[in-house]
Amino acid sequence: MNWENIDTEKWIGLATEYGLKIIGAIIIWIIGSWVIKKLLNGTKRIMTKAEYDESLQKFLLNLLGWILKILLILAILAKLGVETTSFAAILAAAGLAIGLALQGSLGNFAGGVLIMIFKPFKIGDLIEAQGEVGVVKEIEIFTTKLTGLSNREIIIPNGSLSNGNIINYTTEGTRRVDLVFGVGYDSDIKKTKEVLMNVLTAHPKVLKEPAPTVNVSELADSSINFAVRPWSTAGDYWDVYFGITEDVKEALDKAGIEIPYPHQVEIQKKG
Repeated sequence: MNWENIDTEKWIGLATEYGLKIIGAIIIWIIGSWVIKKLLNGTKRIMTKAEYDESLQKFLLNLLGWILKILLILAILAKLGVETTSFAAILAAAGLAIGLALQGSLGNFAGGVLIMIFKPFKIGDLIEAQGEVGVVKEIEIFTTKLTGLSNREIIIPNGSLSNGNIINYTTEGTRRVDLVFGVGYDSDIKKTKEVLMNVLTAHPKVLKEPAPTVNVSELADSSINFAVRPWSTAGDYWDVYFGITEDVKEALDKAGIEIPYPHQVEIQKKG
């Protein structure tokens, strides 16, 4: 290589020019990230002071964060000498293709907006949707996160969530626990109802209002079935469900009331 033919001044000038641009871009990134963090924290404090709903707070902060980061990236590109007008034109030209490719994501974004507007649930609510049951942990731009009953993290796209059926177990504050217990046909109905009602009234997490009920629901093939309907808070549902089931078995045994085994008729053909 002939070093004499190399224009060192030109290369030094280019290195200086672009080196300064790169350093400037890094400084913009550092300062911009700091400013974005401060803006988001300040916005969060304002919304908290104004008593905005927690779900709405997180959604708006998430959205604002994305917008500010995009503006920061455009500022960095401008510092590096990239024509942001032409860059925006390229993005606009690619917008249709990107939009077609991301139809699901755009639908999820629209679903998130609808959830924020109509508020079928909020953070902390116990809901059932898309075949899943869990407590709402976070509502993001594209997805909603639930904590399942077995402590699993469940992520549901907002598009599917907003277009499907949603059961909110927390809105009313209470839940009815539907249980069915069968006893033998030789059992005294009044005595059985008394035993079952005593179990309900003795349980510490069964609500007094609405009052629990015990009724004969069916004369089945091998048992008299009783519909047992205690009420509980949404958070105590499973404690009441499992606790009453266990207590009923013990109470019926103690009272000498038979719980029949399932009967199966077997027909054998000779010859």
